[in-house]
Amino acid sequence: MPLFYPVEKFADFVLSFTSLSSNDVLYGALRFFIYDSIKIGLLLITIIFAITFIRSFLPAQKIRKMLSCRFSIVGNILASLLGIITPFCSCSAVPLFIGLLEAGVPLGVTFSYLISAPMVNEIAVVLLFGMFGWKIALLYVVSGVLLAIVAGVILGKMKLEHLVEEYVWEFKSDGEAEPSSAKGYGGAKEEKPTTKERLLSSYYYTKNLVLKIIPYVLIGVALGAGIHGYLPEGLLAVYASASNPFAVIIVVLIGIPLYSNAAGTIPIVRSLVEKGLPMGTALAFMMSVTALSLPEMIILRNVLKPKLLALYFGIVGLGIIATGYMFNMVL
Repeated sequence: MPLFYPVEKFADFVLSFTSLSSNDVLYGALRFFIYDSIKIGLLLITIIFAITFIRSFLPAQKIRKMLSCRFSIVGNILASLLGIITPFCSCSAVPLFIGLLEAGVPLGVTFSYLISAPMVNEIAVVLLFGMFGWKIALLYVVSGVLLAIVAGVILGKMKLEHLVEEYVWEFKSDGEAEPSSAKGYGGAKEEKPTTKERLLSSYYYTKNLVLKIIPYVLIGVALGAGIHGYLPEGLLAVYASASNPFAVIIVVLIGIPLYSNAAGTIPIVRSLVEKGLPMGTALAFMMSVTALSLPEMIILRNVLKPKLLALYFGIVGLGIIATGYMFNMVL
């Protein structure tokens, strides 16, 4: 991504003080860690601050009303479509997921966004269209949105709000009184905060939340860097061939520990297809990498209790596996 080109150069600059060659596996893993740690950190700060500042102008009631319709599935559809226009990776989508929860949006609806945002966005559509044509791109988008809607509806029907960590609800907006962390906006209607007050409130909120989740980000990126650097390139081609009936399950299990966005995964998908992997198997791998990643799991653990985290990954993982087999049947 051109925006983060200086971060890439900084990572190379730091590693230039080591004796490692750019061809070394360790060099690639360390470069991945430095680059992604800084990139995700910058994205977290920017996204949380922007969302908090914008939210200061949007009463919680309006957000709830828009995404908490009488027919709950409408909220899931809207949240899934919102995910398409926010090109975040799985880790960067977490702050908006938290923000939606705090605004009082139903849990199942927020999950629809969390699934859709990293997996289906305009970058993925453009790249898929350019590499595989409009039919594959359309099929991927439709299946991704449907997966986000269905998984969100299922999780919403299970009434699992008690499995969200308590601190998230401490910041929750009820539309009548804002928490102390958001003091300065959203309170009594007669007191309209100044722009400076909104900016200060957003700054302190961002600082507190980032400090809370950044250790999990670093742990997740470190694990992702290790896997990225040391996972054998030919592993998928060997164990996920067209003759293996369990290929889709295997690639999903391999993809979950990895971490990348749609733009970084699609070239890999292309090379896998060129090596003989069925399209459905390759796209299931892409879905698992973008929608379910180990770094995301570690970050979400700071928001969701283990049981809900396991349910979320299990339901979405089964949905991806089913989608992969469906792709292989129709393509």
